[in-house]
Parts: sequence; structure tokens; C-alpha cells
Amino acid sequence: MVTAEGAPWHYLDTAATAQKPQAVVDAMTRALGRDYATVHRGVYSRSAEMTLGYEAARRRIAGFVGGAEDELVFTRGATEAINLVAATWGAANLQAGDRILLSVLEHHSNIVPWQLLRERTGVEIDVCPLNEDGRIDIDAARQIVDNRHKLFALAHVSNVLGSRLDVAAAAGLAQSVGAKLLLDGCQAVPRLPVDVAALGCDFYVFSAHKLYGPTGIGALWARRELLQAMPPYQGGGSMIDRVTFERTTWADAPQRFEAGTPAITEAIAFAAAVDYVEAIGMEAIAAHEDRLTAKAREELGRINSLRLWGPDDSAGIVSFTMDGIHPHDLGTILDEENVAIRAGHHCAQPLMDHLGVPATARASFGIYSDEDDIAALIRGIERTIRIFG
Repeated sequence: MVTAEGAPWHYLDTAATAQKPQAVVDAMTRALGRDYATVHRGVYSRSAEMTLGYEAARRRIAGFVGGAEDELVFTRGATEAINLVAATWGAANLQAGDRILLSVLEHHSNIVPWQLLRERTGVEIDVCPLNEDGRIDIDAARQIVDNRHKLFALAHVSNVLGSRLDVAAAAGLAQSVGAKLLLDGCQAVPRLPVDVAALGCDFYVFSAHKLYGPTGIGALWARRELLQAMPPYQGGGSMIDRVTFERTTWADAPQRFEAGTPAITEAIAFAAAVDYVEAIGMEAIAAHEDRLTAKAREELGRINSLRLWGPDDSAGIVSFTMDGIHPHDLGTILDEENVAIRAGHHCAQPLMDHLGVPATARASFGIYSDEDDIAALIRGIERTIRIFG
């Protein structure tokens, strides 16, 4: 990648959002221009064709994670997907005395919706600790969990540490007490093969923009029987069966959860992103990012004043701190070197508290990353050390 002036640009912030391949840009341009019409309502041919394209996108994206098309709801992103589960399944099924299990490393989007539900229902929240290398400690969870726990809501891959959840162990523990399992897959879906049936989860959420797709759209996969039993999230057009002033009946899932005109062009571009990564191969993407992550950790580990966080086999994400240098200062100087990293609390302030730091610097990789990006990162860090003396 290059800057507007044509200089090399080293983008190491894919965990925040991925750059878009031309295939995705082209798909969205066609959908927004030549092919554009609304969906589900029109009797004219272009509307019917766009409806077919929109529903084909749902089918494509559902299949990408091992689900069926009637199990996938389009949302504004993973954040809305978690809020949807909390406001519908959570409000209908949880009550005072029930408990939810989260972990120390969760993104705010997988903390705050459950706190809001706690205020409404009196449900209680427990927090699972981490192992020394930054993984969710399922053995510790076994000492916490009992039959009062009705939901586990856990990150499949940490957005800060890159640590991977032992999903099989988490799913087994949840099932042993009759709890449902929600996985935040935002960092996993772009990096790892995902099969919701094999994982044994009940809800799985992810966003398009981290998967090389557009912003403003994401997805909730849920088991069919759960989705069909959940009440609506919002009211409006498209999510109804019949409306009178006396009462309204709802459409079947997933349409029940998609009130109003949907993100039509974004859904089609979302499917194009799935086509793009599957053409490369998720196993190949995982191997590429694992190799770069190992290389980055090796190079960064040689810097005495730098501390790495997370496990050695972190998935495409490397977080670190430096003695006497705030991550924001590091990020600013690296920007002068055309190296883009993320610096801050990464919407994971409880994890920062646990680590005992206000923020970390985070380098994250994508399919377009290479060893030149790592070399530029190291040069920029060395320059920063010289500046701070």
C-alpha cells in the first residue's frame, strides 16, 4: 500500500478495520449504481432481482460460518448483534437471580449490553479471569459456574491480546449447566475457519468491515429454534406479518429482526468480501498471519524496553508497551514513518486495568501485510527510542 504521495504505507491496524479489495468496492459500486432498487416490496423486475441478490448474500454469509440462511440476521454490526440478543433473548429469558459469565478481556460491546440488561432485569454478571499468557481460564470458570448461569458471552479471539478461546471447553462447560454460549467472532472470522455447528455455540456475532467488507453492517447467527422464539428487536416495515391498530403479528425470523429498509448494497458487498477471502482460503490466511505474528513477536522481543502482551500464538494481533513511552506518543511518531498502528485501550478498559497499564500499542495483520511492514515498525520504534533518549 502507498500514501497519496506514492510513498510506502505500512498498515498495521487491520484488527480495527480492514482495507477493502477492489472486488468489494466494485460489488458495492454496481449495487449502488447499475443494479440499485429497494428489496422485498417492489413488483418490478429490478426490485425482484435486487431482492434475490440481497437474500443470496444472506445465504452466502450464513454458509461461510456454517449456518443456514434462516439463521442469519443482518445488523448494523457486531455491537448491534449483541445488543439484539440482550434486548430480545436476554429480556425474555433472564431474570433476577440468573447469571451471565463474561471474561476480563471482553470488548466493551460484550460488556455494556449485559450491564444494561442487568439494570432492567436484575440478572447478575460474573467475570472469568485469564491465564498468565492472556487466555480465558476455563478451569477457573469451572469454579465460578453453576446452574444459575444461563449465558456465557465470550470473545472467540481477543481484540487486544489475540488469544484464542478454547471453544470446545467453553461450550462443554456451558452445556453442563444448561447455559447458552454467545461468541464474539469479530477477530476470529477474518483470521480463522469458523463453523458454528462444530463450535457448539448458540449465538455468533461478527462484522463485515473487519472481514474486508463495508462498514455499517454485521451479522448475528443464532440457532434456528432460538431465533424463532425471540421477540422483535425494533418495530417498523419489513418485520411484520399483519398490522392493525389493535395488534400486529410478526414475520418469521430472520426478517422479524430487520425493521426498515436494510443495508442492501452493504449486504451484497459483504458477500463479495466472503467470496474474496474464500478464494484465498481461510487456512492460507491463518497461516500467513500466524507467520507474520511470530516474526513480529520475535523482532519486538529483542527490544529490552518493550513488553509483549498475550500468548506467543496470538492470532494476527500483537500488543505491547514500552518503558517511558506512552502508546499514543509511539503511534504519533510511527505515523511520521508511514506506519499505522492502534494505540489506546482498544475498547477494553477492564483488560487494561487487569494488565496495570492505561493503554497498549497494537499491531495487527491482514492478507496484505508482509515482512516489510514489520521492518518498518521496528525502524519506527527504534527512532522513537532515540527521540525519548
